Amino acid sequence: MPPAATGPRERVLLVHGLWNSPWWLLPLALRLRRLGFEVEDFGYPSIVGGPEPAIANLVERLRAGPPCHLAGHSLGGLVALEALRRAPDLPVRRVVCLGSPLCGSATARLLAAHRRLAWLLGRSAPLLLCGCQPWSGRAELGVIAGEVPRGVGRLLAAVGTDSDGTVALAETRLPGASAYCRVRASHTGLVFSAEAARQVAAFLRAGAFLPPARAGGGAGEGGGPL
Repeated sequence: MPPAATGPRERVLLVHGLWNSPWWLLPLALRLRRLGFEVEDFGYPSIVGGPEPAIANLVERLRAGPPCHLAGHSLGGLVALEALRRAPDLPVRRVVCLGSPLCGSATARLLAAHRRLAWLLGRSAPLLLCGCQPWSGRAELGVIAGEVPRGVGRLLAAVGTDSDGTVALAETRLPGASAYCRVRASHTGLVFSAEAARQVAAFLRAGAFLPPARAGGGAGEGGGPL
């Protein structure tokens, strides 16, 4: 487990995904606080508002505050990277994407192709369908992917077993990322996983993930207590 910091607490801003709110990331936030981080959240209406106003608001918030890190789950990772791409001077040192379809989402493509299901993507559809450009920003990028294939993508046969059930492993591998790791969690389970939280903390502190044995994940999808 990464030790809790003894000096000033590093600041991390959490960005949620589609159909979620900041409350959804509370389990991850609590674990990061126990690991010594000052945790804040960024909320946005992912369906009605969509990514464009969210990206603009995130840029404004990051410019107004002290230096920080970013951690985004699913769509939140894409929103975070797009904010940094459009405003490369933002004071963000490192960013972690958890289960983010950075190369575009097959699950989103399947939903978009069905007239009765396309509304589920709302105004976030274009970003989810296309993903992000290869990363060349100043901030170091770490990617965490889940490897428990349990989720809506599997139910719809949009993704196979090499996935977190919603996002395929291949969809998370964005060129230009500094580090990549996989944890025993589904797409939803990444938010509740102690192993994922330890890996987020490790990357934000040192720019590298822990070896799997040190991250620990032997107690099911949650990875054991923290």
